[in-house]
Amino acid sequence: MTTSCRLYLITPPKFELLAFAETLKRALGAGDIASLQLRLKDVPDEDIARAVETLMPIAQAADVAFILNDRPDLAVRLGCDGVHVGQEDAPYAEARAAMGPDRIVGVTCHASRHLAIEAAEASADYVAFGAFFPTATKEAKAHADVDLLTWWSDLMVVPCVAIGGITVSNAKPLVDAGADFLAVSSGVWDHPGGPEAAIEAFNTLF
Repeated sequence: MTTSCRLYLITPPKFELLAFAETLKRALGAGDIASLQLRLKDVPDEDIARAVETLMPIAQAADVAFILNDRPDLAVRLGCDGVHVGQEDAPYAEARAAMGPDRIVGVTCHASRHLAIEAAEASADYVAFGAFFPTATKEAKAHADVDLLTWWSDLMVVPCVAIGGITVSNAKPLVDAGADFLAVSSGVWDHPGGPEAAIEAFNTLF
């Protein structure tokens, strides 16, 4: 049942931009990473733009897709590779219209099979399920069970992302259940051995 799973890295909720840029360079050199999502809440657009302008070239130089959270309008303007929208953000159709057919649009589906099927049928590039574990990064709106990943990967070809409190030590059941990507934030940035050690360990697990 194991598929080839990859890492979907999410930025910390807050960071000092230039220092984090250096940390990111080292982290991206530590192993395979599919994508990096910039998630900054409650900050001015110009701060998001500055972060994109600094971090996106680092990601793209490492062949890592750069995805902006929540904001299709800014993702288009700033030339991001994709956007991730939650159920409370821009509707998928609006995000797709803004991004065009060739960029990535992913959708949060919490623990809902119905929302995930709707997103897949509308041609989302991936669906995200979670939270699988308690998370300090954001308040989880739903708790998802591992069997959701198995059901999805048996039934659908659209990739699924598992999110929520994932660490090296609790990730294996999600990989075994068929997650295509693991979305990880503090499980990498706050790893006791440092981000590089976390990324190496995740890739060993995959």
